Amino acid sequence: MAADSIADKITELEQRKEQARSAGSPRAIERQHEKGKLLARERLELLLDPGSFHELDLLARHRAHAAGLEERPYTDGVVTGWGTIDDRKVFVYSQDFTVFGGALGEVFAEKIHKLMDLALKTGAPVIGLNDGAGARIQEGVVSLASYGGIFWRNVQSSGVIPQISVVLGPCAGGAVYSPAMTDFIFMVRETSHMFITGPDVVKTVTGEDVTLEELGGAASHASKSGVATFVAADEKSCLADVRYLLGFLPQNNLGEAPRVESEDDPLRSCESLRTILPVSSNLPYDMKKVIAEVVDNGDFFEYFPNWAKSIVCGFSRIDGHSVGIVGNQPMVLAGVLDIESSEKAARFVRTCDAFNIPIVTFVDVPGFLPGVDQEYGGIIRHGAKLLYAYCEATVPRIQVITRKAYGGAYVVMNSKSIGADLAYAWPSAELAVMGPQGAVEIVYRRELQQAADPAARRAQLVAEYTEKYANPYLAAERGFVDDVIDPAETRIKLVEGLRVLRTKHDEVPQRKHGNIPL
Repeated sequence: MAADSIADKITELEQRKEQARSAGSPRAIERQHEKGKLLARERLELLLDPGSFHELDLLARHRAHAAGLEERPYTDGVVTGWGTIDDRKVFVYSQDFTVFGGALGEVFAEKIHKLMDLALKTGAPVIGLNDGAGARIQEGVVSLASYGGIFWRNVQSSGVIPQISVVLGPCAGGAVYSPAMTDFIFMVRETSHMFITGPDVVKTVTGEDVTLEELGGAASHASKSGVATFVAADEKSCLADVRYLLGFLPQNNLGEAPRVESEDDPLRSCESLRTILPVSSNLPYDMKKVIAEVVDNGDFFEYFPNWAKSIVCGFSRIDGHSVGIVGNQPMVLAGVLDIESSEKAARFVRTCDAFNIPIVTFVDVPGFLPGVDQEYGGIIRHGAKLLYAYCEATVPRIQVITRKAYGGAYVVMNSKSIGADLAYAWPSAELAVMGPQGAVEIVYRRELQQAADPAARRAQLVAEYTEKYANPYLAAERGFVDDVIDPAETRIKLVEGLRVLRTKHDEVPQRKHGNIPL
């Protein structure tokens, strides 16, 4: 009798679990697929190693009886648990649009709270797959307070464990602020949308006509707002990118990123770098080609590739170890620092510093972008963010000056004076307060006004200034660069420099936190 009773109970358990695994209605599932979107569990299968997912709170259900929610499906609209990616533990939640439209209620949020607490305790990354309609209206202020619990945990986890947000559907209103406080945001073209207020509200309040895609689509957030770090063409490639990114990151702030054995010779000479610079210093070249030549196998996972393009940031490996790469991009606005590029690079530098990833900075910067819009937009404040981020960073830091290194922008770009551990310069490097043309106009203004042939005298003075100051040797004499190197040696110098800095340890002043110029 007892055996039958146990068998019955196990049967009932399996029935309940089966209901939970298919909580959405057939029609809701069909609609999800019609939109080109995967189901919550299908996404987990693509993201995680096969068979590694361990679910939590499968049988959780809402208790908002007074709110008029008669249906009480299991999972309450979010699938939570842990699994592995390349055999490394991660915690993940996947919002289920087929249950209450993925809207967040009290139990839904409690499941995420529990998951985030567990991830923080055990020191493992959290990945949120977002596809929901925001706060559950029927649960009112309870759902709003529940969001607050997620936001608070985002901040407690910040800089301790990697937090990744993957937006795979709508993400609106208060729901956008959790992704905004995580380290990386992934979006998918055409199906992902993020906005504080939708097109209808925008039209009512401001009179502006804007489509959903224009307002909050992946393309807009990747190129205009600087919200979406990475964008993919479809969900499958998006989730593959998440797996790829995690390979560059440690489990937590106390660990190191995994080393990957590379067949790329650490002592490989980079002969092509000897001829990569144009004859004229006013002509552009692609800094990404410099980066690809120096890093292992040319692999470079670019961060915000479509936003603030005058600076290039991203993850690579050198000698098998993860590194963060920052470089001015002469192909865009001559590689100047402006509001957006300063902010982009500052965020990247702080992310690398938080997670023990050494930073290599390639410098070819003519200065900060001039203009009324930049000044009124706060270029001073935004440029100071990058300066602050570098000054604050305690990870190994190496600077390589390829060409222009002018004025305050040179100082900001990880110079020796703000704490770079090693600074190298190519023979083509020009370390000066400003470019030769501008310097001559200021220093020799009166002489040029009185000259019989101002153009000829200007050309002569520019040539003299260039010969005297537009080189790396005065800086090398004073120790502002540690060595002037053959460009072909760049990879070797970086490999050896990073090896010697692997045991670097910096003591920072005791304080609650600094006051970055936000």
